[in-house]
Amino acid sequence: MQDFKKLTVWQKSHQLTLAIDQLTDQFPKQELFGLTSQMRRSAASIPTNIAEGSGRGTSSELARFLDIASGSACELEYQLLLARDLNYVQTASYDKIDQDCKRSNACWPVSLARYGQTKN
Repeated sequence: MQDFKKLTVWQKSHQLTLAIDQLTDQFPKQELFGLTSQMRRSAASIPTNIAEGSGRGTSSELARFLDIASGSACELEYQLLLARDLNYVQTASYDKIDQDCKRSNACWPVSLARYGQTKN
């Protein structure tokens, strides 16, 4: 079992989750149970699945949960785009968070490879 907090992908996705929480605080109140909730759940699902996968104890289980986390990241990318198009997010904020999301996604294969190396 690997300490998920040491995984770069978890660290980046945790920071992304915190950024999404701050960003959605500024959304219109009528979105509280709509887009705000969806984005927060998608964002939180990413590090949550990484943590769960790392606790399963095998590289194949971690890979499965990284795949689930990847799906949540794709959901979040779309929701962020929708928020921008609805004028809930300024372009500069969108660009920064979109880049953070893509950076997190790029770390997944590296984290899996490192996990596999430490497990063997």
